[in-house]
Amino acid sequence: MNFRSTPSFQPALIAFVAVLAIPTGALAVPEEHSEITEYVNSSTCMDCHPNRHRTDLMATSHWTWNHEDPASGQVLGKKNVINNFCVAVSSNEPRCTSCHIGVGWTDMDAPLTNPDQIDCLVCHDTTGTYKKEPKSAGAPVTGLDLTLIAQNAGKSTRQTCGACHFYGGGGDAVKHGDLDSTMTNPIREVDVHMGTDGGNMTCANCHSNTATSTNKHDFIGTRYPTTSPDHELCQKCHTASPHDNPATNAQLNTRLNGHTDRVSCQACHIPAFARGGETTKESWDWSTAGDRNPDGSQKIISDADGNVVYDSMKGNFSWKDKVVPEYRWFNGTVDYVTLDTVITPGEVLTINQFGGDKDDSTARLFPVKRFTGRQPYDAGTGKLAVPHLFPSGPTDTDAYWKGYNWENALTSGQASVGRTYVGPRGVVDTEMFWIQNHMVAPKEKALACADCHSPGSRVNFATLGYPAEQAAALQSFFPIEAIALESAHPTTGVTLSWNSMVNYFRYQVQSSDDLKTWKNEPDGKFISESVGQPFVFSKPGSGELHKFYRVVRTTQ
Repeated sequence: MNFRSTPSFQPALIAFVAVLAIPTGALAVPEEHSEITEYVNSSTCMDCHPNRHRTDLMATSHWTWNHEDPASGQVLGKKNVINNFCVAVSSNEPRCTSCHIGVGWTDMDAPLTNPDQIDCLVCHDTTGTYKKEPKSAGAPVTGLDLTLIAQNAGKSTRQTCGACHFYGGGGDAVKHGDLDSTMTNPIREVDVHMGTDGGNMTCANCHSNTATSTNKHDFIGTRYPTTSPDHELCQKCHTASPHDNPATNAQLNTRLNGHTDRVSCQACHIPAFARGGETTKESWDWSTAGDRNPDGSQKIISDADGNVVYDSMKGNFSWKDKVVPEYRWFNGTVDYVTLDTVITPGEVLTINQFGGDKDDSTARLFPVKRFTGRQPYDAGTGKLAVPHLFPSGPTDTDAYWKGYNWENALTSGQASVGRTYVGPRGVVDTEMFWIQNHMVAPKEKALACADCHSPGSRVNFATLGYPAEQAAALQSFFPIEAIALESAHPTTGVTLSWNSMVNYFRYQVQSSDDLKTWKNEPDGKFISESVGQPFVFSKPGSGELHKFYRVVRTTQ
């Protein structure tokens, strides 16, 4: 059962923790924290911990929401960039900073400098009871026993990290395809590393930076340009030649290891994302926002699975689960559009362009989630614009979620970043890419050679920059294979049955009257999730019936 939050009631951050909450009365106070008699703020922790922890934390992008590209000098970070889901932080701070590791950041132009505003508990709570108000700039909800929570403080967990990162973009599974609430306690089948019946690892096991930094609060892994690309996280444990299974043909091990200098580990070991039971948001169309019920109330439309597909405050959405990634080259550099980027009308604007191509020896092929959007821009300047969405108070009618007037919202939003909105409002199609690093499948469910090197497979080598002839060759190592073939009977119809032979293959039933021209049957698409999975396709003799039916592997 999927649950989707809506802007007027955003319980994701609260519900996620509350569901896992432990009655505080049942908790014993660990001896190491027994001297805490009253938690005031982070200064309470400094009675024992050195103040360097606060200084270190305030130097990280987790705190500053600021990142400078070491190569181009672009000033990025959450406080500066434009995206195609919530669009921008500026002028919307009380809502956005509910996921900041501090308390009280209400203005991006006034960074927090008081270390007492650090929120130690949001990362170090082990009771499962700590939660922030979703619209109060990071303040904890009232009524919590903060002293008891502080007495039980411990290392970060999947739950504490996920309270923000699983809900990025305003709800569960919105932004990241590979991070959602199911990763709190996943099974090995969903993520071999974090699965409770697998490695049972925490986020910090991979993202700690103790090898190169003395700052224990400085974590590696970012969507901004970096000198440590994502594949290095895997190689910390698995090395650059990880395929050494003695049960596998030595020649195959060599061939697989020959891929690792240009193909990321993730490309083969994350065959699909959004596999834990939650669908992930794939598109967000702001241009349709504003349609309300006849009585003026907020209109919300959900699909059969409970996913919100229309909301007056945000527009239309689409969702999908078990998504086969797209693939892009990535060398660690990213070029972001800014408020100074000039838009070309009629073209899709790529908000974060990954660096690298097939001729770049430092680039590897990565699986990505492609998130598409339609968002407002200033047609008068031909540039993106910041909308003021979240009202600062009951009289703030300039906020779109209060007055439903785009011109007012864009004027106010642009003013918050020191710019003038000229108008009128235009709409631009955009795309963003998110590298998939989580939901790593067990090795027995990694992609097989045919998943990429067969006709119509998941990897389109032509779009990756290969010449047509070479691209065709790379996709022809494993020709299309008919799994089953049957002739139809005019009375009894036709039945095809088969078992999956390769994980995450797509199977397509096709029909023909001459064994030469084949057409896909609309209801004949099947998705394999495990080796040996049985499938059956049946069509009765009544109705339109062709002479022959077959099943082919497509990987699409």
